[in-house]
Amino acid sequence: MKIKDFGVEIWMGLYENDCDYNLAETCVESLTVNQLLDYSGNKEALLDEIYNMKLTYGEIEGSVRLRNEISTLYENVDIHNITVTHGAIGANSLSIETLVEPGDTVISVLPTYQQHYSIPESIGANVKILKLRPENEFVPDLEELKSYIDDKTKLICINNPNNPTGALMDENFLNKIVEIAKECGAYVLCDEVYRGLNHNGENFTKSIVDLYEKGISTGSMSKTFSLAGLRIGWVVGPKDFIKNVNKRRDYNTISCGMIDDRLSIVALENKEKIVKRNLDIVRGNVELVDEWVKNEPLIEYVKPKAGTTAFLKYSFDMTSEELCLKLLKEKSVMLVPGSSLDMEGYVRLGFANNPKIIKVGLKKISEFLKDLKVVKSNV
Repeated sequence: MKIKDFGVEIWMGLYENDCDYNLAETCVESLTVNQLLDYSGNKEALLDEIYNMKLTYGEIEGSVRLRNEISTLYENVDIHNITVTHGAIGANSLSIETLVEPGDTVISVLPTYQQHYSIPESIGANVKILKLRPENEFVPDLEELKSYIDDKTKLICINNPNNPTGALMDENFLNKIVEIAKECGAYVLCDEVYRGLNHNGENFTKSIVDLYEKGISTGSMSKTFSLAGLRIGWVVGPKDFIKNVNKRRDYNTISCGMIDDRLSIVALENKEKIVKRNLDIVRGNVELVDEWVKNEPLIEYVKPKAGTTAFLKYSFDMTSEELCLKLLKEKSVMLVPGSSLDMEGYVRLGFANNPKIIKVGLKKISEFLKDLKVVKSNV
């Protein structure tokens, strides 16, 4: 099996430990174990429990207690609709590999997390790319989506809230996608790792699994819950589908670690406190970014409505990789080039980090842009 290099993950692996101002980070400022246990109000008992934990494989599909906690993020699921995975990256991979066969049609939005189109392409599926456009606020064109449907359409892959644009599909819009999927009997895989981080109003968007009997949700502890180091994710979907996921899961996961499982339970039992903390960070930081964009003549964007990332379009003649490498070298600020997301002419900015880092990083980008002395293009 041949598969395309994973652009954004290669970029992050190369540079995220070599910058002073990480504006590529997508996980809301990570929690320490100490901070997490403080949220529980029961630190000493939890530490004692972990100290005395016998480190077996644990419950293979994730502990019942953890799956019960995950189920509280949805409306109409129980533990038999859920399996625990190695992060959302494991959840996406298992879901696609369980469903997709050579010759199937898979429709994926772009930009999105590259798994959603590169994995089915590697399997031998006919992948149709539904490009998201700024004039549509980076949500899918429904008529274009309909035009891509054929008699072999197995799966539609979306990302809500979207990475990298921060676009958000509300319940009404998601229902329109569901109606299109029903016409051909396709599954809808919705990567929901940023769910819970809406910038206005109700912070949790409706999940695809609560709208469609063939909806699949993937999520994790990484973004919304600031615990990427636990490497805990999940797939939520129809029970028969989850049974098939677990058959494939036996080949590459076994279990995800008892300590990770237990700490994830602590986080989800205290999710209101953690999410409040994280909403305060992202809602404050997105306003810093918005004010900055308004004062940068070479930068434009569609303001994000959710999540932790903004997709910035720049108006001068330079490749996105060249821009990001030059910025890293001269100002020690890290962004992600649009080329890593198959969208040249853009850069991804993450506003999930500590507000002090965001403020200084934005200031340094401004200095960099001023020093470039470029002429604004009409592109």
